[in-house]
Amino acid sequence: MEETPAKRFFDSQIALLAEQDIDGIANQYAPDAKLVSFDVVRNGRQEIRQHFVGYLAALGKIDLKSVDKWAETDDSIFFEATVFTAHGEAHVYDVFVLRDGKATYHFTGLISFTPFSNQ
Repeated sequence: MEETPAKRFFDSQIALLAEQDIDGIANQYAPDAKLVSFDVVRNGRQEIRQHFVGYLAALGKIDLKSVDKWAETDDSIFFEATVFTAHGEAHVYDVFVLRDGKATYHFTGLISFTPFSNQ
């Protein structure tokens, strides 16, 4: 993929998730950002920060296996990816709406999950 501001945001987000850097993740979001999934809605950077505390604790880890689909505009990215967690392989999607290098909206969800056979 071409190196763009959106791609740099994505690369940073993936690295911060892998490092479990909660403060770094929170700083990827605008103060008034919204995170939306079918299960939760979080409003503002502080709620999003708290969301990731629990999210990363539950997953144990997130390591990117592949970016399976990618679409980008001047102010958004939409992708599907496959990641490894401590419990198995997840196929996920995310949409980020960006302003000044920060996420203002983050729509996220799980497409499928395959647990590791030793679980």
